[in-house]
Amino acid sequence: MLTVLARQNDLEYPRLGLAVARKAAGSAVCRNRLKRLIRESFRCRQHQLPAVDCIVMAKPAAASAENRELAASLEQHWQRIIEQCS
Repeated sequence: MLTVLARQNDLEYPRLGLAVARKAAGSAVCRNRLKRLIRESFRCRQHQLPAVDCIVMAKPAAASAENRELAASLEQHWQRIIEQCS
């Protein structure tokens, strides 16, 4: 549902970038819901993440997914980033 890319940065904190295209989630309401969920998940985990720039890209399947499914998917992505960058 989501693709997360991460690259080390020269700062002391992680940053988040979002790419939720109209093609992935048709209506503005749906795109904004996805962005809100992604931002909230990032906010909860940012203190555990290393100094990386993360870009989250939504796929079309994310538009029809439930909030808890998206949260679980993001949690797996954040955990993978923590393990690989530590």
